[in-house]
Formats: sequence, structure tokens, C-alpha cells
Amino acid sequence: MAKTCVVICLLLISCQLKAQQFGLFNTNTLFDAFENPAQRAFIHDDSRQFASNFLLPTVGANAGNRGDASYALQRKLNDGAIDTRDIPVGTIRRNKLYGSSNVYLLAFRTSPFYQNNKELGFSWQVRADVYADYSNETIVALRNYTRFNTSLDEPFNGNGYGQSYHQFSANYRVDYGDGIAVGLKLGLLSGITYNKAEVTQSSLTVAADQLDVRLSEKYRASFLLTEELERKTLLPDFKNPGIALSFGATYTSPSDVFIMANIKDLGFIRWNKNSSNVILNNDLITLDARNTGVTKDFQRKVVDLLKLKNQHKGFYTATNSKIDFLISKTYNFYSPDLIISKNLFYNGADVVLVNNFKVEEFTFSVSPAFNMNQFLLIGVQGLYQSANFEFFAGTDNLLKSAVIFNDASFSPKGTIGASVYMGVGIKFGHNAALR
Repeated sequence: MAKTCVVICLLLISCQLKAQQFGLFNTNTLFDAFENPAQRAFIHDDSRQFASNFLLPTVGANAGNRGDASYALQRKLNDGAIDTRDIPVGTIRRNKLYGSSNVYLLAFRTSPFYQNNKELGFSWQVRADVYADYSNETIVALRNYTRFNTSLDEPFNGNGYGQSYHQFSANYRVDYGDGIAVGLKLGLLSGITYNKAEVTQSSLTVAADQLDVRLSEKYRASFLLTEELERKTLLPDFKNPGIALSFGATYTSPSDVFIMANIKDLGFIRWNKNSSNVILNNDLITLDARNTGVTKDFQRKVVDLLKLKNQHKGFYTATNSKIDFLISKTYNFYSPDLIISKNLFYNGADVVLVNNFKVEEFTFSVSPAFNMNQFLLIGVQGLYQSANFEFFAGTDNLLKSAVIFNDASFSPKGTIGASVYMGVGIKFGHNAALR
């Protein structure tokens, strides 16, 4: 049976992922220079003139879930099937899911003018974000609605979104003197997929031989059924065009206190006229209560209702813009970075303390972070960085990543998560003295 996007519609449990990789902030790596527009990638007198990842993707991804459904999602990851038998129903307990990814397929940067440390860069990224606030009853109903034996008010209320897109960017930064530097990044976007659902009212009425579900919902998506997606959907074709702007500044005080502030990815995407728009207004779905065992009748009937109510028309969406602030000071081999990051238009914020320990060309970082979705994370990172070569690898969620593939057992209000990132940068061409 073909999978449908009803899971995204009601639950938004998807595999789209976008990590911040806070450990790479203020490292003057190629990644740092593209993510934080005022940052330098060329910091040594003997650095060569050009830098690139040479199509070796810089990959970053993280995901997590907090709530009773965590057990079922971990079983899905390890065993390939969702088991909802132990998830309690009837009390409308909430779950929160988040995920993000940021992949630089190609990055190229040059410092053609050594004076004022001017740098110019070009990049091709693929980005994605997901967030969902959903109930236990939602995930159980999609798998086996026959577990419900009492009527409920608002059992399926929730909201969430998922968005992915290509970003082709140009970045320019320059020193202005007195410790001040500014940078600008302008991106051309090509949307891949988008889904947003908000269930504002719902009810479940249980009778002897049937269950009646009523839903009021707003749903917008670039596609309705996964059968509509093809491999070429992943390729940038600019049928869903957009633009994004990032800008930032840094300041280094006479006492070597470093401050950085950015507004990132402030932009929008225009999804084409074939996109789906659905409004449900207390619509009724009737289910056979005599079914036993696992059944997906609820999922199928929701899909049928969405198809019936669907209207094709274009719409605009905002990108997941962020505002970042960092303050740091180096004490011999140790430098702490305090970072505050807040999403502008969607849920999410982070407070992070990155502890960097540098020995010659090696830097090891430990980064405790508190996510406003009530996730407490511990990140670690290793970085090797010379004048003309850099390699890094790390995770923003060490403890949960280490056990993500362990056998799952149910835990009330449990938390699962995973995070990984790595990348490389290589400098080539003439060195600084010959520019």
C-alpha cells in the first residue's frame, strides 16, 4: 500500500532534519564563514587565496522527540515498524518533535583583496526544518484506533510544519577598522517540499459499533500524496522560487572580548499553483468499531477527505529565520563562547555554552545547550585546523545519539534524539604574501 502524507498532515513525523552546529561558531572555518556572514575564513598570513570543500559535503543533522511517543519512534527506527500498544490514551498528553538539517554540497571562497580582509564566497546548500506538537491519541489513531473505548474532546489537536529547499548564496565580508567587521549573504532559493497542518478542534465519539471523529483543520502543502513526488523533485528547478538574506557584524574590543550578532535566512518561498490547500470545518469521519488489531482505516479516510476538500493554488511561506548572539574571550588555551539563538517565525530557541580547549592545531569542544522545546543537550566536537586545511566532526546531542540504536523500552515522557555533523575545508592558490 502506498504511503500517504497523512502522517505529515496530523503528526509531521518526518525524516527531514537542520542542525545549528554551535561548536563551529567562532572557529573561522569555511562553514563558520558561510553561516555567520561577518566571519573570516582566511586568518593566517600563510593561508592560500582560495578555499573550498571540493564537493565533499559538509553535513549536519539532528532530530529529537519528547513525550510518550518516543518509544514508538525509536522502535520504528530500529525495527521498521511503529508499535503504539504501550502509549497511554485518554489524557491528551503532548509530544514535541523537532528536526533539522543543513548540508553544504559546494562551498567556494576567496580573499582576492588582502587589505581589510575582504572575502567573497559562493555556496550551494540543502536545508530542512521540522517541528510538531501532537498528542498521544494522534499517533495511536493512525496506527490502531480500536484502542479507544471512551469519547474524548480535542484528542487530535496539534500543529506542525516541515520545509526543505535549495539555497544558492553569495557572501561578502569586510573589516571596517576599530575591531568591527560586517558581512552580507544573499541567497536564491528553490523549494523542495512544504507541509503545514493545524488541527484547531477535534472530537471522538465512541458508540457500540462505530467511532465518529470530527476535525477542524487548516492544511497547506506542496504535495498531497507521496506518489506525487519523484526523484527530480529533489533537483533545483526554481518552480518554487524564493530569496533569503543574512547579515551580521562582529566586534573585537581592546581587551579581546569578541562579540558577534547575526540575522540569518530572512526570506520567503513562493510555492507554485499546483500546491494543496485544505480547510476542514468540523468534518465527520466514521470508523467501524468492530475492527480488531492494527488498522489504517482512519489514515485512509483522512486521505480521502483531504483529496475531496483539496484546492490547488500557490502560497508564500517564510524561511526559518534566526537571530544569533555570541560573546567570547580567550584565556590561554581555553575559550568559552556563550551563544543565544532564537527562531524569528517558528518555535525554537537555544542557549549554549561552548567550551573550547585548543592545543596547537587541535581543538576539542564540549557544549551544554538548553533548547526551548525542553531538550537539554550535551555536544562534543573535534577540530583540526591548520593554515590551509581543516576537518571537523561532532554531535550536538552526545548522550542520546550514543543510544539511539539500542533496544527501545517504553518510558513515560521519554526523550530520544540524535545529531551528527562533519566537514572539510581546503585552501589552495597563492599565499597571502603574493596576493
